[in-house]
Amino acid sequence: QVQLVESGGGLVQAGGSLRLSCAASGRTFSTHTMGWFRQAPGKEREFVAAIMRDGYITSYVDSVKGRFIITRDGAKKTVYLEMNSLKPEDTAVYYCAADSSFLIRRDQRSYEFWGQGTQVTVSS
Repeated sequence: QVQLVESGGGLVQAGGSLRLSCAASGRTFSTHTMGWFRQAPGKEREFVAAIMRDGYITSYVDSVKGRFIITRDGAKKTVYLEMNSLKPEDTAVYYCAADSSFLIRRDQRSYEFWGQGTQVTVSS
């Protein structure tokens, strides 16, 4: 079992930066692929980024490549999403999720554990 708690959301102007954190509890954090998803008003939840348990293999949706960076700290059991050059279209609730497979996947159905989400609002 993994419990996830996101933090770091807020209101920022376009072009600004935010760093989201996702603190995990449970012994199996180190074996899980960790992902970030987001859901904008009126839209379906979409994949943003994921990082494998080795901390090196990552995957990003095209719209955030070059702007967002996902990292993880095993000692702190925390995964981060550094978001730079933010755009109004990045406005959404951001969710952290954990996948117990040994793969890096973009399908949200593959992720067994979810946080409650944190709101990110980017003003123009």
